[in-house]
Amino acid sequence: MIKFLDLQKINAQYADELKRVATEVIDSGWFLQGVENEEFEKNYSNYIGTTYAVGVANGLDALRLILRAYMEMGIMDKDDEVIVPANTFIASMLAITDNNLKPVLIEPDINTYQINDNLIEEAITAKTKAVMIVHLYGQCAYSDKIGDICKRNNLKLIEDNAQAHGCLYKGKKTGSLGDAAGHSFYPGKNLGALGDAGAVTTDNKDLADIVRSLANYGFTKKYVSNYQGLNSRLDEIQAAILNVKLKYLDEDTEKRKQVAKYYIENISNDKIILPTVRDWNAHVFHIFPILCGERDKLQKYLGENNIQTLIHYPVPPHKQQCYPLLSQITLPVTEKIHEQELSLPISPVLTIHEIEYITSVINRF
Repeated sequence: MIKFLDLQKINAQYADELKRVATEVIDSGWFLQGVENEEFEKNYSNYIGTTYAVGVANGLDALRLILRAYMEMGIMDKDDEVIVPANTFIASMLAITDNNLKPVLIEPDINTYQINDNLIEEAITAKTKAVMIVHLYGQCAYSDKIGDICKRNNLKLIEDNAQAHGCLYKGKKTGSLGDAAGHSFYPGKNLGALGDAGAVTTDNKDLADIVRSLANYGFTKKYVSNYQGLNSRLDEIQAAILNVKLKYLDEDTEKRKQVAKYYIENISNDKIILPTVRDWNAHVFHIFPILCGERDKLQKYLGENNIQTLIHYPVPPHKQQCYPLLSQITLPVTEKIHEQELSLPISPVLTIHEIEYITSVINRF
């Protein structure tokens, strides 16, 4: 079976380094908020191109904490609106609703699957305080038009960069394009830890300080809480793991691009809609999504031919049971994507033989 993502093989490339740094942390006896976390925050902020990075427990918390910090700063208040793409993983929505803010869903561009920037401005109301863009599947969702809309309307631009580590837009990395960004280092991400992990990046010192405080019980100093915070800290072992894997991220991204390029140049089945890549620098291919009107049949066929695939995502956020008030909304572009999307294997450890085999099997469907 060709795995969708062979994490054992991926991590085996760095096994000696990973074991060494994990052992060093264990031997140090210091497991939270230590030198490894400081080192990773410095390395990651330098990599992304922001002044600050704050390690947190996971990507969802990163987004939750950004919005909560803006509320503590008086920039947002309960029931304010945040514009967000309808085509996204549910974490983008959960971060908004967990803060008692209202998500305003915008359809994607059917070609790129990213938020349609032609639909944003008409959705702005007096209650709108932010636009959250999601660099879904690893492709940059930002455009100059989105940046201009946010500036003209005095809106915060928040990036969900959970799937796009290292993605570029005109020479700048995603995660540095807006006012703040949330990052996930879930094990399956392009930059993946060996457990849950996340970060917030920003150039705003006040925001960074409040996020750091909120993530540590609201402490401004030990046992003194200025905010009703939570416990969302990046632990030392995960920080150490990420420090190792960050060194190889760009190299691994180039390998992912080679796989994607082969698929795009060689999959020729007219039942398959391939993703549109407008700029190869602006895509890191966390996911290689195809659309197929016979998606379930295709997935079964690929499985029978020993090719593992996944669906990202079978149920769109507005159709999830946890959001009953949104269930009556009709979003045809989003719904089409979620009904037809299938993710092919893509990773830096796929062999050319495996890529050729996957392509040939798809072309015979």
